[in-house]
Amino acid sequence: MTLIRKEICMFEIGDTAPDFELLNSKEAAVKLSDFRGKRVILFFYPKAGTSGCTTQACGLRDNFPTIEAANATVVGVSPDMPAALAKWIAKESLPYTLLSDPDHEVAGAYGVWGEKSMYGRKYMGIIRSHFVIDAEGKFEDIQFKVSPKNSIARALSTIE
Repeated sequence: MTLIRKEICMFEIGDTAPDFELLNSKEAAVKLSDFRGKRVILFFYPKAGTSGCTTQACGLRDNFPTIEAANATVVGVSPDMPAALAKWIAKESLPYTLLSDPDHEVAGAYGVWGEKSMYGRKYMGIIRSHFVIDAEGKFEDIQFKVSPKNSIARALSTIE
């Protein structure tokens, strides 16, 4: 059973995931609804190329054949601009879609843009989270404030 922190999460399992449209690494518009008919591991990460984000992205890359076998795909969202996403995709050989959310509109809609703290300094940023969305667009799993390694394991256990 998945535990969801109610004070953070505004969604429940079975709710319809909010649709959105963002630019991908090739500056083409992509909607979440474009993936209907497939399950989607939608993950939000702070910044391309950083250690935790690379751990998470490469873990999903390394498990992508398993993800595809479960009729699923991966979509990552960060504030990075499309050019930065393209560079990271090429460097890490990421086989899935990364989307640019520089204004934090989608992150805000999903409740993953919020206050963070590092070395006693508070700032606004992406709260590492992932959502597993079923083929009809409904939430199957919701994970907030998840570590990069735990995100991979939890997402895989949901789709298997």
